[in-house]
Amino acid sequence: VQLVESGGGLVQAGGSLRLSCAASGFTFDDYAIGWFRQAPGKEREGVSCISSNDGSTYYADSVKGRFTISSDNAKNTVYLQMNSLKPEDTAVYYCAADREVVVTTGEVTGLFHYWGQGTQVTVSS
Repeated sequence: VQLVESGGGLVQAGGSLRLSCAASGFTFDDYAIGWFRQAPGKEREGVSCISSNDGSTYYADSVKGRFTISSDNAKNTVYLQMNSLKPEDTAVYYCAADREVVVTTGEVTGLFHYWGQGTQVTVSS
């Protein structure tokens, strides 16, 4: 299983970025894909998840209405469109995958066992 994130960078507050998570080495349709982030000195937090099987999505309250997760199963890629970015969104963003994770609108159940290397997102004020 390999996950490669891209699309991070430096953007001003109010701007947008689109992160990509390219997956390989597993049957993409059977997995849930999640985006997580970790800011310096803070614990890692879940941002958004999607079920590649049925398209169910989950968003953390902090990003609802601003971030959109989507999946292109033909390309084995999951995207995170981030709009109206705030300085507090600054973090290293990681994507993760797992076959046993269940995604619903209200919650994500299970643990992600496969992780990418991360991509830095910096939002300046």
